[in-house]
Amino acid sequence: MSNPQQLRYSKEHEWLSGAEDGVSTVGITEHAANALGDVVFVQLPEVGDSVTAGETCGELESTKSVSDLYSPVSGEITEVNEDVVNDPSLVNSAPFEGGWLFKVRITDEPADLLSADEYTAFAGA
Repeated sequence: MSNPQQLRYSKEHEWLSGAEDGVSTVGITEHAANALGDVVFVQLPEVGDSVTAGETCGELESTKSVSDLYSPVSGEITEVNEDVVNDPSLVNSAPFEGGWLFKVRITDEPADLLSADEYTAFAGA
């Protein structure tokens, strides 16, 4: 399992892309996707919603459990991945590509986001 170097990671196992025009993409890590098992339902925030770093903003339901989805940053949702809503298995099959969850215009970014190497050490992934 390889965590892309260009991303930053939260201790809740979300990843965050670098901001383009102040907007970053958010998803869950491969480690989290594997721990969840087969994802069968995704509840995401809606476009225009405000999210707060470290707080829940949705849910991921798998064949094993229901897990909260946390936002790694504070900001406003600008886009949700409808492909994942329609085909939740993308979270498992392509967590760093087609399985992204939402895009957020960042208003505040916590200082405790991890680099890929730090996340790998933290998660044992």
